[in-house]
Amino acid sequence: MIRSKVSKRYAKALLSLGMEDGRFQEYGKELQDFSSFYASHHELNQAISNPAFTLEERKRLLRALLARSGYSETIRNFLSLILDKNRIRAVEEINAFYGQLTDEVSNTVQADVVVPRPLSAEAENKLGKALEQMTAKKVRMAIRQDDRILGGIVVKIGDLVVDGSVKTQLQGIKESLKRGE
Repeated sequence: MIRSKVSKRYAKALLSLGMEDGRFQEYGKELQDFSSFYASHHELNQAISNPAFTLEERKRLLRALLARSGYSETIRNFLSLILDKNRIRAVEEINAFYGQLTDEVSNTVQADVVVPRPLSAEAENKLGKALEQMTAKKVRMAIRQDDRILGGIVVKIGDLVVDGSVKTQLQGIKESLKRGE
């Protein structure tokens, strides 16, 4: 809980800087990139976050890594700051909160879409437009395939779940028959 509050605070601070200079989306991409890199390189995150190494050694390692990254000075300074404050382990959580905040600012929602087979580009485009009309926001879709649904589609946007799968429709018919409707 405390970590979540701190992560939100750091994410809000970075967003504030990004809003001031109009580069909040760029910062989000860079933070996402570092967060993914950090998560996928266990040895690196152990070396950077391990208090067995002195802070100066960990800072030197981070600086060397960031010097090759091409990240903006703001992101390099931000990552150095969270290392100084012993919050580098929370970078993934900070990144997640930052993504939520930028979505709010950009009037964007994340739609998780489950389909039984790949959608054509035309169907994907139509679905995106329909979801944008439904939510009155820009929609970023994450589409995944699941052959357990026989047909149809399942869409989750925040707390809203629209289950138009054939499997669910068949279960509904089964329940109706059991009740004698």
